[in-house]
Amino acid sequence: MSRKILALGILALLGLSSACRSPHVEISVENRTGAEVRLLEVDYPSASFGADALAAGATMHYKVQLQDKGPIKVQYMTPDHKHPQTTGPEIFEGQYGELDIVLLPGGKAEFHPELHGGK
Repeated sequence: MSRKILALGILALLGLSSACRSPHVEISVENRTGAEVRLLEVDYPSASFGADALAAGATMHYKVQLQDKGPIKVQYMTPDHKHPQTTGPEIFEGQYGELDIVLLPGGKAEFHPELHGGK
């Protein structure tokens, strides 16, 4: 009888721990501009993250939990002190998966979402 109770207790704890996981999006920002960028900021619905600098060819990773819906935006400063700003796809609360952002020369950016859920 005590083994059954112990087994049920373990199953209950496992169920609770998996139910507490919130959906998240793993965002990667890759710098293919050919030069270091400074003051990198990624804005997503209800929050933002960034870095003081991202070297040419480097990639940064950040995990977020989406709390609202709206477009994702990227801005940074180039070595010649320009401030490119690019707006990407709309993302939604509850989505999970990956979103790759590739910074390109000329202030351009590509967005590669592999997101599920939400809306």
